Amino acid sequence: MTEAFYPGHDPIDYYGNGGFRFGTMSHQGALLFLPSGIRRWDVDEKPTLDSLTALMREKDDIEILLLGTGKFLTLPDPEFSAAIRAQGIKLDIMDTGAAVRTLNILLSEDRAVAAALLPVD
Repeated sequence: MTEAFYPGHDPIDYYGNGGFRFGTMSHQGALLFLPSGIRRWDVDEKPTLDSLTALMREKDDIEILLLGTGKFLTLPDPEFSAAIRAQGIKLDIMDTGAAVRTLNILLSEDRAVAAALLPVD
């Protein structure tokens, strides 16, 4: 499978129908918004630390991780949250719509933000 990567930090213009639109691109499926750019996120319904390998490579450049859990707020396993916070990253968990809106605000403030976003149908 080809590595899906967009090297920009454009705000997310649209989410829904199982995907996202940003810059001049669109993507179907889950998304990682990282300091290096935007990547496909290979994850099932529930995030795991293994699914965040790309994020952990950039942890020193991340202050806040927004976890968008889809249409509804769903809390991840406590071990997952504890492991993220143990890396010195603030974790904010919310539904994907709220995560997208918060991401766009934090980007406009030039904050060191990352987002792991599950799609909304």
